[in-house]
Amino acid sequence: MKPSLHLKLGQHLTMTPQLQQAIRLLQLSTIELQSEVQQILEENPMLEYEEDNYGTEAENETVQAGQRAESQERASDDIEDPHIDMESNQEMPDDLAIDANWEDTYDVTTATAATPSSQQSDDSSSDFLENQSIEGDTLSEHLIWQLKNSPFSDNDLVIAIAIIDAINDDGYLTESIEDLFNGLKDELDIDIEEVEAVLHRVQRFDPVGIAARDLRECLLLQLELYDPKTPGLTAVRKIIKHHLDLLGAHDYARLQKKIHCNEEQLQELIQFILLLNPKPGASISRNNTQYVVPDIFVRKIKGQWHVSLNPEAAPKLKINTFYENHLKNTARGNNTGYLRNSLQEARWFLKSLQSRSDTLQRVGEAIVKRQTLFLDYGDEGMKPMVLRDIAEELEMHESTISRVTTNKFMHTPRGVYEFKFFFSSHVGTADGGECSATAIRSMVKKLIENENPKKPMSDNKISSLLVKEGINVARRTVAKYRESMLIPPSNERKRLT
Repeated sequence: MKPSLHLKLGQHLTMTPQLQQAIRLLQLSTIELQSEVQQILEENPMLEYEEDNYGTEAENETVQAGQRAESQERASDDIEDPHIDMESNQEMPDDLAIDANWEDTYDVTTATAATPSSQQSDDSSSDFLENQSIEGDTLSEHLIWQLKNSPFSDNDLVIAIAIIDAINDDGYLTESIEDLFNGLKDELDIDIEEVEAVLHRVQRFDPVGIAARDLRECLLLQLELYDPKTPGLTAVRKIIKHHLDLLGAHDYARLQKKIHCNEEQLQELIQFILLLNPKPGASISRNNTQYVVPDIFVRKIKGQWHVSLNPEAAPKLKINTFYENHLKNTARGNNTGYLRNSLQEARWFLKSLQSRSDTLQRVGEAIVKRQTLFLDYGDEGMKPMVLRDIAEELEMHESTISRVTTNKFMHTPRGVYEFKFFFSSHVGTADGGECSATAIRSMVKKLIENENPKKPMSDNKISSLLVKEGINVARRTVAKYRESMLIPPSNERKRLT
């Protein structure tokens, strides 16, 4: 074939760097956004906090130190120079004063590599706004601390450490005595009775009931702390030791016959058992708290629901006027390429932040408009809604709505909810309407709360009651909703009173 040239026309969609940045900021949570902003401020000299925002942060820090009054005086003395507000930079003109085109100063390859990601952070930013754990030691550390303060021989110390390593977060021993012995016999000159003896000593550590091999042993260990003269202790020990399966199955009739007591006495014994802790290690195990910052507030003013952005969640930034004026008064060249590129990036970043805030506001208003019955009456007023409903109303793509509603939270008079909470599937009603899954779960929960504890309703019974109310829901659906709310089946909900 002879080489030749051909002219071909075509169209394709290209995601510009500024569009990629806007999309990435849109899907960040509030805490992730604050971390992103902090890193941008460290890297881009053309951006800085607005004075009002900076003053608020400084004031909060000094309030914690007990010097609020002095801080306010300092802040008022420092704020003298006039600055251009962020709003003046929001509208991007077609003909930029500094750079004619993004590509003239923005290196796509370099910027993509340097752009921070919500999923990636270096050591300098990993601690910013990181959840600080205020809990104490882990369960293992707590037990080791007690071990170091107890008199153990060298061999017993090694055995005790092996036992502690085999304890899970709930406080139960996950390996048998035989397995522990087989793992230590080649290292130590011991017998299996010595391992058993050390286990009994570890079981006396705090919390009570630790290192038990099963639930029965865990509860019996806790009973050892009670005074032998405690009323009902003998009967409770008998139930736990020999009839724990009947108690778990709520077979109270057989249990009464086994221990020779009436219904009232059995109720008192069960209350005694409920005071014991089936998971003693859970009270020590570390559980890092996950903090939530609401993105928008929903308030009812004069009978109407109003949506507003959380001012603390939207960072207020502006262009550094000193550097901007310097560029305006300096001819192109003169080693100003870095500042010109930084200014262009800063302007697009501010525009992306404003776009994120506007989209959050619009999506929040659309959700509240559709779910006013929920805000007025609770879960039973929830309307069925999917992402497509909001996307069509706002003329956006469903993927955009999905990004906006992920890890974003709404503060309402009924509590703080994730945006995703307001989207749910639906079930048909007898009159041809629709009922949301959230509303059905609320109805199921209310029926179970009002049932007779001696004769709890089965899933089939709950289904039939809902059908009578005009909601066509099958037994399997009721079971699914009940399990999602962590409500046990009817046989496990049975109570004496």
